[in-house]
Amino acid sequence: MWEVPRIHPSDARIKAQRGEALLVCAYEDEDKYRSLRLDGAISLQEFRALVPTLDRRKEIVFYCA
Repeated sequence: MWEVPRIHPSDARIKAQRGEALLVCAYEDEDKYRSLRLDGAISLQEFRALVPTLDRRKEIVFYCA
């Protein structure tokens, strides 16, 4: 089994701001997403809807608080 790489929150923010990564709040609950949403992030529900259209080369950063 492989280990998921971790990055520092400030690095994730920079990548998301530059459009280099997609920032995804990893909570199923939409209320929790709204209360913990970081600037530029999308919900897990939005992410699932986008999966078929995503560029496979783009980095995806999942976060939870």
